[in-house]
Amino acid sequence: MDDYYATTPGPELAEPYLREVLDSAGLAVEYVRAQGNTLYQRTDDGELPVADFAGGYGSVLLGHNHPAIVARAKELLDGGTPVHAQFSRHPYANRLAAELNRIIHRELCTDEPYYAVFANSGAEAVEAAIKHAELDRGMRVAELLERTAARRSSVRAAVADGTATVPDTVLSTLGVTARPDSAAERFALAEEEIERRARELTARPPMFLSLEGGFHGKLAASVQLTHNEGYRLPFAALAAQARFVPQDRPDILKEIHAEERGVLPEPAVVDGQVTLVEREFPVFCAFLLEPVQGEGGIRELSAEFAREIQEFCAAIDCPVVVDEIQSGMGRTGTLLASSPLGLRGDYYTLAKTLGGGIAKTSVMLVRRTWYRKEFEIVHSSTFAKDSFSCHIALKVLELLEADDGAAYRRAEERGEALRSMLTRLHTDFPDVVADVRGRGLMLGLEFRDQSESASAEIRQAAQGGLFGYVLAGHLLRRHRVRTFPTASAVNTLRFEPSVEVDDTQIAQLETGLRDVCALLRAQDGAALGSA
Repeated sequence: MDDYYATTPGPELAEPYLREVLDSAGLAVEYVRAQGNTLYQRTDDGELPVADFAGGYGSVLLGHNHPAIVARAKELLDGGTPVHAQFSRHPYANRLAAELNRIIHRELCTDEPYYAVFANSGAEAVEAAIKHAELDRGMRVAELLERTAARRSSVRAAVADGTATVPDTVLSTLGVTARPDSAAERFALAEEEIERRARELTARPPMFLSLEGGFHGKLAASVQLTHNEGYRLPFAALAAQARFVPQDRPDILKEIHAEERGVLPEPAVVDGQVTLVEREFPVFCAFLLEPVQGEGGIRELSAEFAREIQEFCAAIDCPVVVDEIQSGMGRTGTLLASSPLGLRGDYYTLAKTLGGGIAKTSVMLVRRTWYRKEFEIVHSSTFAKDSFSCHIALKVLELLEADDGAAYRRAEERGEALRSMLTRLHTDFPDVVADVRGRGLMLGLEFRDQSESASAEIRQAAQGGLFGYVLAGHLLRRHRVRTFPTASAVNTLRFEPSVEVDDTQIAQLETGLRDVCALLRAQDGAALGSA
């Protein structure tokens, strides 16, 4: 039956427009097998090996169908491991959370625990972080309102028994124009304005901060924190709203804070007079960032800007959510790409390689300082935290940590070999290649803008946002190399192979890229689009 569906023509009912785009770029091929850093394409003559530099958008750091992971999966399935055992003990999930904590504590030089909330995909882990941060913000708002209400009551009693007066400055500060003689009436007017402001502040939606170029998923809330307007604006009315911060612009952080901050006046009695104290209202819910932006063009966060963001967020009591979905799990040489930057997240999200290229799993980690136990009741997922995915993730961590972290070192070494090749290309084709970026096995090659190309084919592809896909199609057709552009920076090709990528495949990629660069230099659009 599978062969029937694979070979029998029929209407394209699964994402037909996307299939049309892939067809036009020459990327709509079928892969029937995968092993290591190679995918096998179905052709009329059988299977054709393709060097995989896309790596499942970073999901297969250890390679496709790693033998130890496959063996563990078979063992679990043959043993009838339970997938659906909700509302019971999950010792395997606890072991996985403990192992993640052990590695994170080593990288961050801390012993404060992170509590784990499991999910099924990276975007779901981000959604869980957003929800948890908003639950925490809402509880902090409630605590602030309760505290200020108690203090107002205390001040009201002092005014009533004549031990405190209400000067004109209190009313003028609040914008109250009336000046009754009675201190009680004066304070009643002040309270009325304070309550109005509290209602106004409470009704405001949470404000998220995110970096320009950032990508955090395409679900209802996470897409609003994704900078790409094409993904975000059609759903702008649905969920969370964000302010986007340019890279390496700490001055913008201060401007945003000044524009968005909320202040709740709180009365106090000083020397027999009522005065007002400004209390910062929790407007900012979370700051989301990627230590290496994937879809934004493989752009690294600088250590200096990371420090400035951390200090800013600490000052305004706003948690930092570090999205390690694409950059984490050893891809850049450490479990967390953010740890070498000195950045300490209040939340982390991990996915992709966590499932070993087989299990669909992710995790959101919350630092104990920020954790709210109430979240365990209001958030859940049918398929999350199951035995199969947790055991596969444990095997992945075991493989990463084996031989004193040999896999991390391999990612660094293979990444350096790949980067050296891309740098040579940049040197040889400076008129075509604009930049080489990234770290470890998460690298990007940015091409110069071709929207004014002398070639109609190249110019149209660039103006239509398909330039990177045309390059990827040429690499696949002519050189049997698989890669893609980054979604929000389509002039940048991404390279996220597994640690199994060898020198032969890097040389294969170099041959293909030199061909692409030569065709762009010659403005030969016809050859670039041909098989």
